[in-house]
Amino acid sequence: MTKYEMLYILDAGLTDEAKESIIKKFEDLVVANGGTVEKTDRWGIRKLQYPIDYKTEGFYVLMTFEAEKTLVVELKRVAGITDGIVRRLITKI
Repeated sequence: MTKYEMLYILDAGLTDEAKESIIKKFEDLVVANGGTVEKTDRWGIRKLQYPIDYKTEGFYVLMTFEAEKTLVVELKRVAGITDGIVRRLITKI
């Protein structure tokens, strides 16, 4: 298995329960597909470098995990269709 990092930005206007729900959704997706989540860092609300959809702030989350390459494709797909995700980036460590 390969080690990856997924940095994603949530809409800062979401409730705390909605943010935690999305974070848990991605952690559960990794575990359900045979991967392991090493840690999830919640960086909190930070100013965006440039406005995205007229938003200037976002809630940053960094998840470090180990998984197969096929799971990365699935994570990208799910992040693309999940409401509340502003941006996402998955990199191999």
